[in-house]
Amino acid sequence: MAQTEVKDLLNAGVHFGHLTRKWNPNMAPYIYMERNGIHIINLYKTAAKIDEAQEALKKIAASGRKILFVATKKQAKDIVAEKAKNVNMPYITERWPGGMLTNFVTIRKAVKKMAAIDRMKKDGTFETLSKKERLQVDRLRAKLEKNLGSITDMTRLPGALFVVDIKREHIAIKEARKLKIPIFAMVDTNSDPREVEYVIPANDDASKSIEKILTLVSDAVAEGLQQRKQEKEAESKGETPEVTPAEEAPKAETPEAEASAVETPAAKEKAPKAKEASAEKADTEEKATEE
Repeated sequence: MAQTEVKDLLNAGVHFGHLTRKWNPNMAPYIYMERNGIHIINLYKTAAKIDEAQEALKKIAASGRKILFVATKKQAKDIVAEKAKNVNMPYITERWPGGMLTNFVTIRKAVKKMAAIDRMKKDGTFETLSKKERLQVDRLRAKLEKNLGSITDMTRLPGALFVVDIKREHIAIKEARKLKIPIFAMVDTNSDPREVEYVIPANDDASKSIEKILTLVSDAVAEGLQQRKQEKEAESKGETPEVTPAEEAPKAETPEAEASAVETPAAKEKAPKAKEASAEKADTEEKATEE
C-alpha cells in the first residue's frame, strides 16, 4: 500500500477548512494555522490518519464484510458512487432512509419487493395487470431503485461506514454508533471528531479533495478484496487434505515399548534363568546377614 504523499493532498486542496467562526474546538489538534479567516488543516496528521484508515479498511474488506459509503451532498454523490462501484461496495447517495441500519429487516423487505417486481416482469405476471396497476408498479420500482438500488447486495449489516461530511449525515452516524459499527469519515473543521472512530481531517466540500481521499480509501479496499481472493484460491487448491505420515502408518512406538509388547523366543528362554539367578542372589544375601 503506497504511502500518502502530503504534496498530493496539498495539490488537491485537502488542507482548506471552514471559516474560523464556524470551527469546532474539538478539531483543534488537527488544525495547523489560521489564514485570512480560514482554518488550515495539518496535512501531516491527515496523511497519518489516512494510512491508519487504509489499514483498517483493508482488514475489513479482506474479512469479507461490506463497507457502506455514504455521501448525499451534491459535490460528493457522483464520486462516491463511482469509487464504491469500482470496489463492488454498497453506497447511499440519495436521501438517507431512516432506520437503514437500526431497522435493517424492513429495508431488506423493500429490497426484496424490488426483486419481486423484477420477477413479475420476467415471468409475464406484470403483463396481466391493468394499465394503471402497471404504472403504479413501475413508479414504485423506480423509487426503490433510486433509494435502495445500490444496496441490493448488502444482505447483512455492513462491517463499517465511510461518510463524507458527518454534520450532513448525522442520522447515519447516530444509527452506526447505536449498533457499534465502526465509522470512517472525512471530518472538516466545523465537525466533532469524537463521533467517529477513524477521523480523516480534510476538506469535505471541494470535489477535488473528496476525490483524492476516496481514491486512497478505495485503493485500500481493493487491496483487501484482492487479498481475500488470493486466500480463497489458495484454499480451493488445497481442498483435498494431504495424508500426513501419522495417517499413513500407526505411530511408531519406542523400542522399550516394542520390546515389552513382543517377547521373542530368546527372551522367553532368558526369563526363567534371570529369575533363578535373582533367587540365588537373594539366598546368598540372607546367609551373609545371618552370619
